[in-house]
Amino acid sequence: MNRLHNWLCRSARWRKTIQQRVPWVLSGADLGPNVLELGLGPGPGLTTDLLQVSVQRLTAIELLAKSLSSGLRDSNVEVVMGDATTMPFSDAYFSGGVSFTMLPHVPSPELQDKLLREVWRVIKPGGASWAVTACKAYSCG
Repeated sequence: MNRLHNWLCRSARWRKTIQQRVPWVLSGADLGPNVLELGLGPGPGLTTDLLQVSVQRLTAIELLAKSLSSGLRDSNVEVVMGDATTMPFSDAYFSGGVSFTMLPHVPSPELQDKLLREVWRVIKPGGASWAVTACKAYSCG
């Protein structure tokens, strides 16, 4: 990410945008009790803050997790430092999954496809998975 993007994702304007859009996108979604979040983002963790109050257990996987996980100790959130294209979770481990504005940061269509196959693998059959980019929301499930 460049400096401008990093600044924007930490801004009050972005926080307000996320606070409005995440509940709207997930209204009516049943993610179940054990949810996977792909990428906490540079916000820091704005979507995680919103999700953790609405799910029983939240696991967030992030390449740069070491700097984000300290504020989530003693919560229902587990932060895993790792690559979402090769997740360390067993098959059908999560009841649902979400990704907010992270997919454009995956550098190639091939890696995006690999990431989506991994999501398919770790979400239980019949579970819901939501991916939101800057412009669109997609439901897969």
